[in-house]
Amino acid sequence: MRLRVDFAYDGTDFSGWAAQPGRRAVESELSAALSRVLRAPEPVRLVVAGRTDAGVHAAGAVCHADVDEAAFAALPGRSDRTPQEAAVTRLNGVLPPDVVVRDVQVAPEGFDARFSALRRRYRYRLCDDVRRLDPVRRRDTVVHKRALDVAAMDAAARNLLGLHDFAAFCKKREGATTVRTLLDYSWVRGADGVLEATVLADAFCHSMVRSLVGAVVPVGEGRREVDWPAQVLSAGRRDPAVAVMPPHGLSLVEVVYPPDDRLAERATQARATRELPATARRAPDEPGPGEPPTR
Repeated sequence: MRLRVDFAYDGTDFSGWAAQPGRRAVESELSAALSRVLRAPEPVRLVVAGRTDAGVHAAGAVCHADVDEAAFAALPGRSDRTPQEAAVTRLNGVLPPDVVVRDVQVAPEGFDARFSALRRRYRYRLCDDVRRLDPVRRRDTVVHKRALDVAAMDAAARNLLGLHDFAAFCKKREGATTVRTLLDYSWVRGADGVLEATVLADAFCHSMVRSLVGAVVPVGEGRREVDWPAQVLSAGRRDPAVAVMPPHGLSLVEVVYPPDDRLAERATQARATRELPATARRAPDEPGPGEPPTR
């Protein structure tokens, strides 16, 4: 049977989600906990909605696992708890304190934690005045030494919305597309004085969110014009002036799924290679912003 597991973690002491030899990973801890409480003969394999990098946090992560139905049904033992309730209690009893399971449910038919997702929402926190930094939030807030214009950053961020090839903001992976739909990218300054970004998309490629943040920081500093990040996007290649921001300011906040009767359909759509419409693609020999014509 397939389980949906909702969980959260402090990524500070992890080398990211993915299991790696000799390194501490969220996947390894959660798989070991599930294997232990279910007394599985083999490690339980997990499929996650979003693979985070080292140091990145999650408040609303989701994964699925295919487990033995009888072992799951036996979790309550002699108690009157449901298997779902018992799973949450027993998992949190064996997990380290920087990982918390929020919910365990039997997944609806067609559910795939990765491919059924409609969108993922991330948050990034920046403090440009160290006097305002709450020491309790030091693990999820990046301190920036220069004052930032949040209105300019917000305007620059909104210029990037829509369906685009985000190759300029992604670390390219062989055979993987960098076409994504950026649904929301906005900046506000909270009551505590900390700048907070909301970044929402159907999916993200490697380092995309931290690069999107790095693209608007120079705008906030006044070193670049508001339309500069959009020019970088149109150029279609990574720009050395775009910094990949530190990981600890980033948190996966939410993964949204369609109604149960559309889960399988959504998974099929997500597995298809995404491409830009022909009218939105630039010919290989067409110059980008600031480039001389090719001859």
